[in-house]
Amino acid sequence: MPYPTALDVHDGDVDRGIFSGNAFVTKEGVPIILYHGVDAGNCIALAQDDRLIRWKKSPANPIVAMPKPGDPNYGKYDSWDPHGWLDGDTYYALFGGNPGTGTPPTLFKGPSMTQLKFVGRFLKDDRWSGPEEDISCPDFFKIGDRHMLLCISHLHGARYFLGRWKDDQFEPESHGRMNWPGGAFFAPETLLDNKGRRILWAWCLDERSPQVRAHSGWSGVMSLPRVLSLDSDGTLKIEPVEELQRLRLHGRTERNILVKADQEKLLDGIQGDTLELAVEFTPSEAREFGVKVRRTPDGAEETAISFLPQSGLLKIDVSKSTLNKAIRYRSWCLYKPRDPQLANRPVFSQEAPLQLKPGEPLRLRIFIDRSMLEVFANERQCLTQRLWPTRRDALGVSLFSRGGDSNASSIQVWDMAATNPD
Repeated sequence: MPYPTALDVHDGDVDRGIFSGNAFVTKEGVPIILYHGVDAGNCIALAQDDRLIRWKKSPANPIVAMPKPGDPNYGKYDSWDPHGWLDGDTYYALFGGNPGTGTPPTLFKGPSMTQLKFVGRFLKDDRWSGPEEDISCPDFFKIGDRHMLLCISHLHGARYFLGRWKDDQFEPESHGRMNWPGGAFFAPETLLDNKGRRILWAWCLDERSPQVRAHSGWSGVMSLPRVLSLDSDGTLKIEPVEELQRLRLHGRTERNILVKADQEKLLDGIQGDTLELAVEFTPSEAREFGVKVRRTPDGAEETAISFLPQSGLLKIDVSKSTLNKAIRYRSWCLYKPRDPQLANRPVFSQEAPLQLKPGEPLRLRIFIDRSMLEVFANERQCLTQRLWPTRRDALGVSLFSRGGDSNASSIQVWDMAATNPD
């Protein structure tokens, strides 16, 4: 049975649209949604049943109005993408930094969600944000012995800060990204499950034209769930949830496949557009090596996943992913940059930093699900890519090596079962 829309806009509501927010539980044990109400400010809604089907907006909305020019709070904060939580008897709310006004993220707190008071800037320091970047869709939580601010830049997509929560202010110590030019990993959210795991999802945007999306009847998908944790050295670990192993069908294994320099080796019997692959490469002197997926027999369409040891880069090459000229991978995620050269520049690969330790093999977990490609590397990096092959025979898998030999010590492959079979 389809569920009704949880929150919508009706006559008499102060908000004219519903943007980012989060949900948590009040002192009284009632689930509450904190969200941005368009043209109003940040708002709340309370659950009306234990199944979380029906929600009621608060008559106090907006709990913090959007400051207007002339308001004494204008420029201090924006009532923008919120994230709330309860600590003891105190409610806290982080308001994101609005890309439209350039205001920074700020902190509010109070004895109830309708009595929040402005505290000040949320971040003690932000030396990592570049021009035209913002901190929206925030999610803030404890992870290991640190705290993480997970958020987006509207221009570049998902990113995070790791640091210390002290005296009602977040002190970042490091910064990383979960999306790079050409990718589409956006608006991440997490939850803490009953096993104590911090699990993340994100919205994977759609590069097809508005007309094609409208005709197809759908647009955008959610990423696979990922577990976030900290390694013993404080490095962020990113792993697919173990429950995905339940989708494995028809497993097969190959070992010790040598690929000579500047050659490619097709993997007979391994093909499909719904696959999980686990590939381990021994350390190599090759300049670049990796796996090609969604490959046509003639190589006219293919997507190459590779590692460049000297550069310390994990890469997805989309230059031949589709023959559809209307698909343009871009350097920006949602809002176009003001610089027209950046706004119109096509992107042919997505590249993320990945440094391997001396003697450490490259371990890839690759998930292919129709238009989705997610690549996990050594439990500490992940690239997400949308693919749009035009040919039905874009199903092949191969290994390749450039500038030296490479060796895949093991390849495991499974077909992926549907999570919601018809």
